[in-house]
Amino acid sequence: MKYQSTRGHEMPQTFSEILLGGLAPDGGLYLPREYPQVTADELEAWRKLSYADLAFEVLSRFCDDIPAEDLRALTRKTYTAEVYCNARPGDNTADITPLRTLGEEGGTRLQLLGLSNGPTLAFKDMAMQLLGNLFEYALARAGQELNILGATSGDTGSAAEYAMRGKRGIRVFMLSPHRKMSAFQTAQMFSLQDPNIFNLAVEGVFDDCQDIVKAVSNDLDYKARQKIGTVNSINWARVVAQVVYYFKGWLLATDGPGQKVSFCVPSGNFGNVCAGHIARMMGLPIDKLVVATNENDVLDEFFRTGTYRVRKSAETYHTSSPSMDISKASNFERFVFDLLGRDGDKLAKMFREDVDTKGGFDLSGTPEFERIRAFGFVSGRSTHEDRLATIRGLSERYGITIDTHTADGIKVAREHLTPGVPMLVLETALPAKFADTIREALGVEPERPASFEGIENLPQRFEVMPAEVDRIKAYIAGHTGL
Repeated sequence: MKYQSTRGHEMPQTFSEILLGGLAPDGGLYLPREYPQVTADELEAWRKLSYADLAFEVLSRFCDDIPAEDLRALTRKTYTAEVYCNARPGDNTADITPLRTLGEEGGTRLQLLGLSNGPTLAFKDMAMQLLGNLFEYALARAGQELNILGATSGDTGSAAEYAMRGKRGIRVFMLSPHRKMSAFQTAQMFSLQDPNIFNLAVEGVFDDCQDIVKAVSNDLDYKARQKIGTVNSINWARVVAQVVYYFKGWLLATDGPGQKVSFCVPSGNFGNVCAGHIARMMGLPIDKLVVATNENDVLDEFFRTGTYRVRKSAETYHTSSPSMDISKASNFERFVFDLLGRDGDKLAKMFREDVDTKGGFDLSGTPEFERIRAFGFVSGRSTHEDRLATIRGLSERYGITIDTHTADGIKVAREHLTPGVPMLVLETALPAKFADTIREALGVEPERPASFEGIENLPQRFEVMPAEVDRIKAYIAGHTGL
């Protein structure tokens, strides 16, 4: 399996060669030169597999340069009931991603795919725990070390830090928007005292943090000298690890070959739903991929109109589903690459000239825009009042409490139900991470695992930094000894 840049860089790479990096040398994102195909017979043969062994089957098609016995050992080390131990009462913890049927609505089953049972109570753990083990394996094999630079709007940071804390040869420098995460999310990250974890609170919004990560990744000399890698979803391994739970969700929701399901995905940076697109391209029978946004509705606007219009920092709302407070979706480029028929030159021009200079592009009325429907994409948006109403409604009707991002997903999913086609909403986090909004909606404190009681009161260690690339570079250089 060889990988290429979305922007046309002509140096095919293997999985191991791109694992520890981020952007391609031309600033593009890596994708396989072609998507491996999974047959209906293979899908049926996977029904009885554990999540760990299903992960091996999917991932082995993308990382064939890692010995099979090593890859299987890594997936079995990662996906265990001991690591994913925070399932809701009544859920099957052995599934790792248990599927809960909420009820019959619109002539179909509305279901919730539980992705938040890992150590930081968010779906990011599903990929990040594997990434931590992959990084440690690859670094040990090569005798190298790595300085990870990441950006988070809430959940990626804690998932990365919990996956990488104490790992040999790894330091983590995580950028987050200062005072724009929930108290629980902030405490999860900033209370960590591990010497290989560095939290930098950037004075700005998430997009400022993300822009800094990209700028550092594009400085090839600095990146090589400081041994910089990434864990954001610009890292291909993050995305491909997320592909696995689409296959697991389909297997749990169906009982025979060829049956279609739809997935609704709360989306900010487009990595999660991009994984669904890849699963569909591999042959998974997906009817619709529903993109759910909050008030920061850049993606919804595109899928409705064909216009991709990046918002400036001042135009980005701070909402009650803060992990989706993003106005420039990094992984969107991977999808547009497929939308353009994999024309790297055309894509490079669009992103360098149109997005970076003009703030967006317009595909309305073009054959490419029509292809969106062929790929199964639809979208919708949700507001604070919508998510309050959805949280209340699910509590009253089904006796379940959901977090704010998942509420955005439920709200938008209901707008795109197809009779007879199960709709699986991807759970984003457990409600304990967003207690303020749960209290506003239900008047009660959300339950939280005992291990997180009082986390907001623990000592916190972080640095407040301006949104300046050079200041971040200097900080990293001063704390790596390189």
